[in-house]
Amino acid sequence: MKVFVTGASGWIGSAVTDELLAHGYAVTGLARSDASAAALEAKGVTAHRGSLDDPASLAAAAEAADAVIHLAFNHDFDNYDAAGRTERTVVSAMLEALEGSDKRFLFASGAAGAATGRPATEDDPSPFHGPDSMRGGSENLALGYADKGVHPVALRFPIVHGRDGDPGFVAYLAQIARKQGVSGYIGDGSSRWATVDRRDAARAVRLALEKAPAGFRAHPVAEEGIPTRELAEALGKRLDLPVRSISPEDAPAHFGWMAMMFSLDGATSSEITRKTLGWEPTGPTLLDDIAAGAYDA
Repeated sequence: MKVFVTGASGWIGSAVTDELLAHGYAVTGLARSDASAAALEAKGVTAHRGSLDDPASLAAAAEAADAVIHLAFNHDFDNYDAAGRTERTVVSAMLEALEGSDKRFLFASGAAGAATGRPATEDDPSPFHGPDSMRGGSENLALGYADKGVHPVALRFPIVHGRDGDPGFVAYLAQIARKQGVSGYIGDGSSRWATVDRRDAARAVRLALEKAPAGFRAHPVAEEGIPTRELAEALGKRLDLPVRSISPEDAPAHFGWMAMMFSLDGATSSEITRKTLGWEPTGPTLLDDIAAGAYDA
């Protein structure tokens, strides 16, 4: 099977690409630069030069493949609304190219906001609709194509961690802690973050490609919810910094744009995903990675 992967050289996408190659898939990966193209080709991946600003090119690559795994996203938190509109345009272009083909279209989404007061489940629909909503409302848009001859599968990633240079939210929290001289959490630190090891996430994506029914919302979640106070305590211990509660009023000044993310209760269940895909995570926990020095640099 030929699979087109956007974000193939990214944090999650590179692990997914390695997982697909290890299981005999032929992979074409989106590359924005010569360096990314060279890195992909060194693995045995066919590089497709382009970017999210060229949806027609991505649609052509999607149409030429047997399946698509869309993981690229413009994480511009200074202009997140524009990033969401770009995401919707790209997803729309690829879905239109795949309409009537019955091909699989897997895409990165997010469980945040799917439920309140309890862990989000795979049965919870996304509350985000329209181009000006979170990620451009692309989850509801894509799942609607299950009735149009496409096999869409939402990949609701939690915090994806690892020891191979994680550039994501946990690394940014560690950076803030070093800058501020204190490892902080907001309020009582009871808000929770769901997490998964990077390689476990990649395996879940490959299994979703093979087994997930059309319209499925996959939750590749290993830990349902780590209290943010425990996360801050682990970072403080590892970085040899004091740990302190930051009031909600002071959180924006202390954490910047991360304040909103760090205050959300993102507890997420993966019970249905595990049963449907036959997936069980085996990698280290986030706190294991912190203790091992994954976020020292």
